[in-house]
Amino acid sequence: MKKKGMRNFATLTIAILCLSLAACATAPVTPSEKAEQMDSLRAMANQTLAQLDKTNPAAKRAISNAAGYAVFSDFGFKLSFMGGAKGKGVAINNTTKKETFMKMMEFQPGLGLGAEKFRLVLVFENSAAFNTFVTSGWEAGANAMLAAKSKTAGGGLAGAVSVSEGVYMYQVTEEGLIVGVSITGAKYFKDKDLE
Repeated sequence: MKKKGMRNFATLTIAILCLSLAACATAPVTPSEKAEQMDSLRAMANQTLAQLDKTNPAAKRAISNAAGYAVFSDFGFKLSFMGGAKGKGVAINNTTKKETFMKMMEFQPGLGLGAEKFRLVLVFENSAAFNTFVTSGWEAGANAMLAAKSKTAGGGLAGAVSVSEGVYMYQVTEEGLIVGVSITGAKYFKDKDLE
Protein backbone atom coordinates (compact mmCIF):
# COMPACT_ATOMS: atom_id res chain seq x y z
CA MET A 1 0.00 0.00 0.00
CA LYS A 2 2.88 2.37 0.75
CA LYS A 3 4.33 1.90 -2.75
CA LYS A 4 0.98 2.76 -4.35
CA GLY A 5 0.69 5.87 -2.18
CA MET A 6 4.21 7.00 -3.14
CA ARG A 7 3.48 6.32 -6.81
CA ASN A 8 0.29 8.41 -6.61
CA PHE A 9 2.19 11.18 -4.82
CA ALA A 10 4.90 11.10 -7.49
CA THR A 11 2.32 11.30 -10.28
CA LEU A 12 0.59 14.19 -8.54
CA THR A 13 3.87 16.04 -8.04
CA ILE A 14 4.86 15.66 -11.71
CA ALA A 15 1.38 16.80 -12.79
CA ILE A 16 1.66 19.90 -10.58
CA LEU A 17 5.07 20.75 -12.06
CA CYS A 18 3.80 20.36 -15.62
CA LEU A 19 0.70 22.45 -14.90
CA SER A 20 2.86 25.13 -13.25
CA LEU A 21 5.01 25.40 -16.36
CA ALA A 22 1.98 25.37 -18.66
CA ALA A 23 0.30 28.09 -16.60
CA CYS A 24 3.36 30.29 -17.17
CA ALA A 25 2.87 30.13 -20.95
CA THR A 26 2.06 33.50 -22.46
CA ALA A 27 -0.36 34.61 -25.15
CA PRO A 28 1.07 36.06 -28.39
CA VAL A 29 2.77 39.38 -27.74
CA THR A 30 2.03 42.73 -29.38
CA PRO A 31 4.88 44.62 -31.12
CA SER A 32 5.27 46.99 -28.15
CA GLU A 33 5.30 44.07 -25.67
CA LYS A 34 7.85 42.33 -27.88
CA ALA A 35 10.15 45.37 -27.86
CA GLU A 36 9.71 45.70 -24.09
CA GLN A 37 10.56 42.03 -23.48
CA MET A 38 13.62 42.24 -25.72
CA ASP A 39 14.87 45.35 -23.92
CA SER A 40 14.26 43.66 -20.57
CA LEU A 41 16.29 40.60 -21.64
CA ARG A 42 19.14 42.80 -22.91
CA ALA A 43 19.20 44.66 -19.58
CA MET A 44 19.17 41.35 -17.66
CA ALA A 45 22.07 40.04 -19.78
CA ASN A 46 24.13 43.21 -19.21
CA GLN A 47 23.44 43.16 -15.47
CA THR A 48 24.37 39.46 -15.25
CA LEU A 49 27.62 39.97 -17.17
CA ALA A 50 28.52 42.92 -14.92
CA GLN A 51 27.84 40.78 -11.83
CA LEU A 52 29.91 37.91 -13.26
CA ASP A 53 32.74 40.34 -14.06
CA LYS A 54 32.73 41.51 -10.42
CA THR A 55 33.00 38.00 -9.00
CA ASN A 56 35.20 36.58 -11.76
CA PRO A 57 37.07 39.22 -13.84
CA ALA A 58 38.67 36.55 -16.09
CA ALA A 59 35.20 35.61 -17.37
CA LYS A 60 34.91 38.90 -19.30
CA ARG A 61 37.97 38.08 -21.41
CA ALA A 62 36.78 34.50 -22.00
CA ILE A 63 33.37 35.75 -23.15
CA SER A 64 34.78 38.45 -25.46
CA ASN A 65 37.20 35.93 -27.04
CA ALA A 66 34.47 33.32 -27.59
CA ALA A 67 32.48 32.78 -30.79
CA GLY A 68 29.35 33.74 -28.87
CA TYR A 69 27.59 33.60 -25.56
CA ALA A 70 24.10 33.33 -24.10
CA VAL A 71 22.64 34.67 -20.86
CA PHE A 72 19.48 33.24 -19.27
CA SER A 73 17.44 34.35 -16.29
CA ASP A 74 15.80 31.36 -14.65
CA PHE A 75 13.30 30.81 -11.92
CA GLY A 76 13.71 27.40 -10.32
CA PHE A 77 11.44 25.55 -7.96
CA LYS A 78 11.66 22.31 -6.00
CA LEU A 79 8.74 20.29 -4.70
CA SER A 80 9.37 17.01 -2.89
CA PHE A 81 11.66 14.94 -5.15
CA MET A 82 11.14 16.85 -8.41
CA GLY A 83 12.14 20.33 -9.44
CA GLY A 84 12.52 22.48 -12.47
CA ALA A 85 13.29 25.85 -13.92
CA LYS A 86 11.88 28.03 -16.64
CA GLY A 87 13.53 31.05 -18.13
CA LYS A 88 14.30 33.33 -21.03
CA GLY A 89 17.51 34.70 -22.43
CA VAL A 90 19.47 36.04 -25.33
CA ALA A 91 22.33 34.51 -27.33
CA ILE A 92 24.79 36.87 -29.01
CA ASN A 93 27.16 36.09 -31.88
CA ASN A 94 30.39 37.96 -31.05
CA THR A 95 31.35 38.39 -34.73
CA THR A 96 28.04 39.67 -36.15
CA LYS A 97 26.51 40.94 -32.85
CA LYS A 98 23.25 39.27 -33.96
CA GLU A 99 20.88 38.50 -31.07
CA THR A 100 18.75 35.37 -30.84
CA PHE A 101 16.13 35.40 -28.10
CA MET A 102 15.55 32.02 -26.51
CA LYS A 103 13.68 30.09 -23.82
CA MET A 104 14.77 27.30 -21.51
CA MET A 105 13.06 24.61 -19.45
CA GLU A 106 14.69 22.26 -16.99
CA PHE A 107 13.51 19.31 -14.92
CA GLN A 108 15.61 18.21 -11.94
CA PRO A 109 15.14 15.09 -9.88
CA GLY A 110 16.22 15.26 -6.25
CA LEU A 111 14.85 16.04 -2.84
CA GLY A 112 14.04 19.56 -1.79
CA LEU A 113 11.45 22.26 -1.34
CA GLY A 114 11.64 25.92 -2.30
CA ALA A 115 12.35 28.34 -5.10
CA GLU A 116 15.42 30.14 -6.36
CA LYS A 117 16.24 32.75 -8.97
CA PHE A 118 19.50 32.32 -10.82
CA ARG A 119 21.22 33.27 -14.05
CA LEU A 120 23.18 31.13 -16.50
CA VAL A 121 25.92 32.32 -18.82
CA LEU A 122 26.88 29.91 -21.61
CA VAL A 123 30.15 30.53 -23.44
CA PHE A 124 30.67 28.98 -26.89
CA GLU A 125 34.34 28.57 -27.84
CA ASN A 126 33.63 27.89 -31.51
CA SER A 127 31.10 28.95 -34.16
CA ALA A 128 29.83 25.42 -34.74
CA ALA A 129 28.73 25.01 -31.10
CA PHE A 130 27.13 28.48 -31.07
CA ASN A 131 25.32 28.02 -34.40
CA THR A 132 23.94 24.63 -33.36
CA PHE A 133 22.68 26.16 -30.11
CA VAL A 134 20.79 29.03 -31.76
CA THR A 135 19.48 27.18 -34.82
CA SER A 136 18.66 23.74 -33.44
CA GLY A 137 18.47 24.41 -29.72
CA TRP A 138 20.28 22.33 -27.18
CA GLU A 139 19.36 19.65 -24.70
CA ALA A 140 21.45 18.80 -21.66
CA GLY A 141 20.85 15.38 -20.18
CA ALA A 142 22.57 13.20 -17.61
CA ASN A 143 25.83 13.09 -19.61
CA ALA A 144 26.13 16.90 -19.54
CA MET A 145 25.40 16.87 -15.81
CA LEU A 146 28.12 14.28 -15.25
CA ALA A 147 30.58 16.37 -17.30
CA ALA A 148 29.59 19.49 -15.37
CA LYS A 149 30.30 17.75 -12.07
CA SER A 150 33.64 16.37 -13.14
CA LYS A 151 35.22 19.06 -15.33
CA THR A 152 35.74 22.53 -13.94
CA ALA A 153 37.47 24.85 -16.38
CA GLY A 154 40.72 26.65 -15.68
CA GLY A 155 42.46 29.74 -17.06
CA GLY A 156 40.12 32.39 -18.46
CA LEU A 157 37.16 30.08 -17.92
CA ALA A 158 37.90 29.45 -14.23
CA GLY A 159 34.64 29.06 -12.34
CA ALA A 160 32.81 27.70 -15.39
CA VAL A 161 32.03 24.07 -16.03
CA SER A 162 32.32 22.24 -19.34
CA VAL A 163 28.83 21.05 -20.29
CA SER A 164 29.51 20.03 -23.90
CA GLU A 165 32.33 20.13 -26.44
CA GLY A 166 33.32 23.80 -26.68
CA VAL A 167 30.53 24.96 -24.33
CA TYR A 168 31.10 26.28 -20.80
CA MET A 169 28.56 27.46 -18.27
CA TYR A 170 28.59 29.83 -15.30
CA GLN A 171 25.72 29.86 -12.82
CA VAL A 172 25.21 33.13 -10.96
CA THR A 173 22.86 33.93 -8.06
CA GLU A 174 22.33 37.14 -6.13
CA GLU A 175 25.12 35.96 -3.80
CA GLY A 176 27.60 35.43 -6.64
CA LEU A 177 29.10 32.63 -8.73
CA ILE A 178 28.18 28.99 -8.07
CA VAL A 179 30.60 26.27 -9.17
CA GLY A 180 28.95 22.96 -10.06
CA VAL A 181 25.81 23.87 -11.97
CA SER A 182 22.76 21.66 -12.17
CA ILE A 183 21.45 21.20 -15.72
CA THR A 184 19.71 17.84 -15.70
CA GLY A 185 17.01 17.67 -18.38
CA ALA A 186 17.55 21.24 -19.61
CA LYS A 187 16.26 22.23 -23.02
CA TYR A 188 17.08 25.50 -24.80
CA PHE A 189 15.15 26.68 -27.85
CA LYS A 190 14.29 29.81 -29.88
CA ASP A 191 11.59 32.08 -28.49
CA LYS A 192 9.24 32.23 -31.47
CA ASP A 193 7.38 35.21 -29.96
CA LEU A 194 10.59 37.29 -30.08
CA GLU A 195 11.86 36.40 -33.57
